[in-house]
Amino acid sequence: MQKSGKIYVAGHRGMVGSAIIRLLEKQGFNSIVTRTSAELDLKNQADVKAFFDSEKPDYVFLAAAKVGGIHANNTFRGQFLYENLMIQNNVIHESYLHGVKKLLFLGSSCIYPKMAPQPLKEDYLLTGLLEQTNEPYAIAKIAGIKLCETYRHQYGCDYISVMPTNLYGPNDNYDLNNSHVLPALLRKFHEAKMEGKTEVEVWGTGSPMREFLHVDDLAAACFFLMENYSDAQLVNIGTGEDLTIKSLAELIASVVGFEGNIAWNTSKPDGTPRKLMDVTKLHNMGWKHQIELPEGIATVYEEYKLREVAA
Repeated sequence: MQKSGKIYVAGHRGMVGSAIIRLLEKQGFNSIVTRTSAELDLKNQADVKAFFDSEKPDYVFLAAAKVGGIHANNTFRGQFLYENLMIQNNVIHESYLHGVKKLLFLGSSCIYPKMAPQPLKEDYLLTGLLEQTNEPYAIAKIAGIKLCETYRHQYGCDYISVMPTNLYGPNDNYDLNNSHVLPALLRKFHEAKMEGKTEVEVWGTGSPMREFLHVDDLAAACFFLMENYSDAQLVNIGTGEDLTIKSLAELIASVVGFEGNIAWNTSKPDGTPRKLMDVTKLHNMGWKHQIELPEGIATVYEEYKLREVAA
């Protein structure tokens, strides 16, 4: 990407979009275009066209999406499918019409079949049935990947797609009703410590294995791929390393300084036994994550405490 180029980051206030902007600014890119959802409704084709007519970005990072937890995904199935299709269709198509030089589309790990072998390779896309609870969201993301792929094939567009693993970092969601496991555990242990509790309940057996990537590493990988990758196939972004939920809980408790007992509620579901990205392709290109999990959680916890003080 040329330093003089104009970069549009769609979804700049989210965890991923804000991390991409932090990295771009650190790299010396100062022509970055953003719009809040109140300023630009990406679901509205005419509004998106008007935005591209006016701003004429050279590069696009498409990190905007309608997102939510399992309950939201399963309850608002039509809304999740429609809104995500509209967002990505409008941005990708207008990027083509306005001659955007390169676009990066962010997918989701739910694009892979529910029963795919582990670790998950890029080749496993569309080889089996999806997880039912978030199938509409996954179908939308798959459509975005295929739109980038087919626009490359038919029109010669330099559009690439990436598939991040589980993320954590600044601007994460700590709402206990719909947050992911790492921020939820961090908040639980912090509140238990503050309230002097001697025990924290965690759902399941603690046996499932999960992989976690700091969002700043994701941003670095996205930047690396925008600079060095141009092919139709999506690219997994992760650490290639996982740990049990039990080990994760113990690590977070240690970072937070909670010294009580962790009570595993085995009557609650564990979820998928394992979800690990195969990142051989990315490693072979020369990129590897820099932030290890203990360091990343410690940094995130300091940010969380500052946020709590500010609130």
